[in-house]
Amino acid sequence: MKYKAQASEKSTVTIKITFSKEEWEQANQKAYMQTRGRYAVNGFRKGKAPKHVIELNYGKGVFYEDALNNLYSEHYYNILDKEAENFTAVGQPELSVEKIDEDGAVLVAVAPVKPDVKLGDYKGIKIEKVEYNVTDADVDAELKKLQERNARTVNVEGRAAENGDSVVIDFSGSVDGVKFEGGTAERHTLVLGSHSFIEGFEEQVVGMNIGEEKDINVTFPEDYQAETLKGKPAVFTVTVNKITEKVLPALDEEFAKKMGSDSVDAYRAKVRERLEKNAASRSRNETENAIVTEIAKGATAEIPDAMVEKQEEYSMQRMEYSLMYQGIRLDDYLKYVGQTRDEYKKNFEEEARRTVLHQLIVEKLIKELNLTASEEEIAEKVAEQAASVGKEAEEYRKTMDPRQLEYIEGDIKVTKLFDYLEANNEMVKAAPAETNGGAEKPAKAKSTKKSSSAKAKKPADDKAADDQAEETK
Repeated sequence: MKYKAQASEKSTVTIKITFSKEEWEQANQKAYMQTRGRYAVNGFRKGKAPKHVIELNYGKGVFYEDALNNLYSEHYYNILDKEAENFTAVGQPELSVEKIDEDGAVLVAVAPVKPDVKLGDYKGIKIEKVEYNVTDADVDAELKKLQERNARTVNVEGRAAENGDSVVIDFSGSVDGVKFEGGTAERHTLVLGSHSFIEGFEEQVVGMNIGEEKDINVTFPEDYQAETLKGKPAVFTVTVNKITEKVLPALDEEFAKKMGSDSVDAYRAKVRERLEKNAASRSRNETENAIVTEIAKGATAEIPDAMVEKQEEYSMQRMEYSLMYQGIRLDDYLKYVGQTRDEYKKNFEEEARRTVLHQLIVEKLIKELNLTASEEEIAEKVAEQAASVGKEAEEYRKTMDPRQLEYIEGDIKVTKLFDYLEANNEMVKAAPAETNGGAEKPAKAKSTKKSSSAKAKKPADDKAADDQAEETK
């Protein structure tokens, strides 16, 4: 086997692989042994016909496709390994056959590869640095969240429903006296004030008592996805079956001990420390992003579609995990926004292209600045991780996957890079920002449309779910 790899346009490499007559004959023989059972030939039991007999009956090239597939599998990825210092394939190649006959075959693979980035200025740039401050109000808000997560749910009796209550309701909706699809449900749980129903619905449930039936009048929005319901007034007949409320535990010494602290003050200090750590991490992340964003303004790269599509798929997975965290299936959410998976994935295209460019810039700078991670630095990081789980460093390292060590090495290099970039650029402090409890405000969902069902949930974006997950740590 011989091959030649040559750079092509649009961040691709053309690999021409030539197989000799002997290699081609061996590949066809292998294909025959693997597939002979597919072919029926008169006078022979299936799978017993000689190779030349099958070729006479089905054509000389009957085994060519399978032979080529075998040769591709055997050699293509070995070639990529050999050429690893010259290029990195980032997607599946486009395959074509330049020559194929009894004397051999020539297979051509055009593979998308990681592009080279042409950098502009990356020193002496003015960059705004945001710092987040943790306030007493942030600590109070976080403590309130913790109280709510530890709250008891109790049945409400003797009063009407209020905002914040959960109600179990039956409802039946109609437009012009005619019921519509998705407008009826029984024993549905609704949190009043969650804004998960059509505007005006929940507000009218407030004040209802258990066993009460009421007609609720609402109007579907003009941008509603169901054409037959856009802008239409509707009437929902609602019955309240049950009302529950959350009873928060007192923020006292008992609660503090339950949360692992000796006193309320000690627990407040612990919460503040965590919020300040999150705020510092957020400040660092946003500063790093601001630096790369500025550098990207002067950088160019011919990014293959395969890299963008891979990042889009990653964003979709994050979105799916976010929805799962909220108890919502991705398929249901796509119905909610009225899009297919491929259509919705396009929402991430611009962000994905930007993310890929930023990643390429970071890799390029690490290489250009010759940044490395010493064994001592890696060992220190391993020891930190080991200590966090109560293990000895040596013992912990034995259990680590090689990819974990690669990640640690990469993280050290990235940290060094941004230390260098902060030191070599003009970092201008922005006005101090509040932390909002150490987490970013949830971004709005991509679509503002309500579901064809009155009970559709309104999911937050993946960042919101990440923040919620952080709060539970």
